[in-house]
Amino acid sequence: MSDDLNNRGQQDRIRINMHEEHEVRYWTQELGVSRDELAQAVKDVGVMAADVRKHLGR
Repeated sequence: MSDDLNNRGQQDRIRINMHEEHEVRYWTQELGVSRDELAQAVKDVGVMAADVRKHLGR
C-alpha cells in the first residue's frame, strides 16, 4: 500500500525513506543532521534507522 499522507497513525520508525519528504524532515531533526548527511549515511549503511544511528554515532 502506498503512503497516505492523510493517515497520521503510527509511522514506521525502523526504516528511513529518503523518497518521502516528511520522513526526511523527521529524521534530519531526530538525528540532528543535514539532508546531505542523512542521505550519505543511508547510502553508506542502508535504510535501517538503527544502522544509521550507529553510523552517525547517535
